Amino acid sequence: MMLHLRTLALVLAVGIMSIGCTEQEESRLDMQAAAVRSDTILDAVLQGIHPEVRWTHGFTSTGMCEVTRRRVVMTNISAERRGSFLGVVDRFWRKSGYQMTAVNNSVEFPAIYARTIDGYRMSLRIGGKGQAFFQVDTPCAQKSKVLDSTSQATAPLYVGLEFIPRPNIHSDFWSASGS
Repeated sequence: MMLHLRTLALVLAVGIMSIGCTEQEESRLDMQAAAVRSDTILDAVLQGIHPEVRWTHGFTSTGMCEVTRRRVVMTNISAERRGSFLGVVDRFWRKSGYQMTAVNNSVEFPAIYARTIDGYRMSLRIGGKGQAFFQVDTPCAQKSKVLDSTSQATAPLYVGLEFIPRPNIHSDFWSASGS
């Protein structure tokens, strides 16, 4: 009787583990699908900013099982408007159901960080000259080739994407200085 119970417990444990692995593997996206989901997250937030800002693609990087997509805002965000800009994005991410995970209240280089329920991590960082940088890091996905984003940039693309200039597009709203 005791041997049968042990055997039954072992069979159940192996069955549960193999079901768990199969479900986990089947539900896991490959890196290309994860990159496309990242593009969707980035497209949505950039389309949700009003007045609009102009952006270009930053470089895409891949690791062992994750992808990072980047967008660089080419509209100058003045020091006086940075808090408003971060607030617009914060509200959009919260409304989208994302969890805010951290805030950097630096006057010069503020940033906000969020996470989706399915493990995508987003950031918005303000850099030199008011340039905003969006980034999405995917959760671990099945290894695959990752293609360039098909999202249409609203500012010029820069060859090689390594030397994107400082923001060079003026917005009557976002670039406005205080009185």
